[in-house]
Amino acid sequence: MAVKASEASSTGPLAGVRIIDMTTVIMGPYATSILGDYGADVVKVEPLTGDVMRYGGPMRNPGMGALFMQINRNKRSIALDVKKEAGRAALLKLCENADVFVHNVRPAGMRRARLGEDDLRAINERLLYVSLVGYGQTGPYAPLPAYDDLFQGRVGIASLIGSVNKMEPRFVPVTIVDRIVGLNAAHTILAALFRRERSGRGQAIELPMLETIAQFVLGDHMGGRAFEPPLGGPGYSRLTTPDRRPYKTKDGYICTLVYTDGQWRSFYRAIGRSDEEFAADPRLQSQASRAQHFGPLYQLVADELGKKTTAEWMELLSQHDIPVGPLNDLDTLIDDEHLASVNFFQHMEHPTEGSLRIVGVPSRWSEDQPSIRLPPPNIGEHTEEILREGGFSEAEIDGLLTSGAAGVFRQPPQN
Repeated sequence: MAVKASEASSTGPLAGVRIIDMTTVIMGPYATSILGDYGADVVKVEPLTGDVMRYGGPMRNPGMGALFMQINRNKRSIALDVKKEAGRAALLKLCENADVFVHNVRPAGMRRARLGEDDLRAINERLLYVSLVGYGQTGPYAPLPAYDDLFQGRVGIASLIGSVNKMEPRFVPVTIVDRIVGLNAAHTILAALFRRERSGRGQAIELPMLETIAQFVLGDHMGGRAFEPPLGGPGYSRLTTPDRRPYKTKDGYICTLVYTDGQWRSFYRAIGRSDEEFAADPRLQSQASRAQHFGPLYQLVADELGKKTTAEWMELLSQHDIPVGPLNDLDTLIDDEHLASVNFFQHMEHPTEGSLRIVGVPSRWSEDQPSIRLPPPNIGEHTEEILREGGFSEAEIDGLLTSGAAGVFRQPPQN
């Protein structure tokens, strides 16, 4: 059974904003899921076969993979074949009263499909036309393929991990580039909506992945190359020292950060050293002096933490007001008592997928609290509903479905 918008009306801060979302995989859908959590009406436009990410991870039914469902809640799905003229025309009509159109198709492909910024803004001058691309389209990399792993390599993330750990380069086992660019896409769209409210004018916006993640990485690691001429090489030594890591204890691992003047003095006391010993070590007397010796100081921490158990260090470091925490794996994170106490996960009954646990909205608002109102949709679950809202007659809807320009989800009969 499809969940109708009228049955899950939004009172969130973006209530009344309509987003036509033609993104797939992770980056774009993650961005629009945030906007959906904020109350926007997100219309997910999918090909008749659905977003490819529907088939990633464990699933109870085809097309409803775990990863897809986490980043596609609070959306309604319409299945359109925009390569067919009738499907393209339907999309254009839906954009007539939309606030935002966002896609992650290569701009050249959108122009060939006659769905470029000029095509859509010609029918709605207030529309925000947002292109999520791999690379800035004026640069030499513009036509290259764009995937998270490629960008982790291109911006130095993989080589940083390899060099710090004296091993081969490695990717972060999280779609970190897609997620970071998705967050940037969400706040870019919010800023553009705010600007339009003041100016009354829409515009076209391009957000490239390479430039966005390069800004993220180099914000930490410009180092000496922030100056002209350079004062040294790139990199932030605290982040690249090998002993900045979870520390091995007698029976496991622990995470701690000894950072400020007071924390270093307290750490010395915790390991049984005197204030006189602390004062006698010139490396420890200021942030500037410690910055010159992160390697040996972090090695000192590593050596000391191997002398006690994890539980002993958790208690001792907490007593000395030194930041400390456990090394979780994914299971212990999901079962974390704090996340449970703040109701981080939302449990819902999905019309076809049964009981689900969905990651929640992290922010807390005194008014207009963002929420998860709609479960992740099946392919084309809301096609007919959305077309009716767009002014299509029943005959026109039947024509789109019969011609294959649109598709609709039909729930299998129950046995």
